Amino acid sequence: MTDITPAQCRAARSLLNWSQGDLATPTQITRKTISDFEKGSRIPLAENLAAIKNVFEAADVIFLAEGETAVGGVGVRLKK
Repeated sequence: MTDITPAQCRAARSLLNWSQGDLATPTQITRKTISDFEKGSRIPLAENLAAIKNVFEAADVIFLAEGETAVGGVGVRLKK
């Protein structure tokens, strides 16, 4: 899966106890862009989505695709 959903972004931040500002700094994406994405009012450019995902993955977040979770939807978890 290349893209992440707004819900996955919110959930990943929650797992790490990060604010939107905590995510904005290493991705070099504005907090407003992250906020708009998480609200579903904006889809960031592909390179910005990749930067978000890369930063989360570097912090040991795993993105789960459709069917990889107990409830069958997309999700996130931390590496063991």
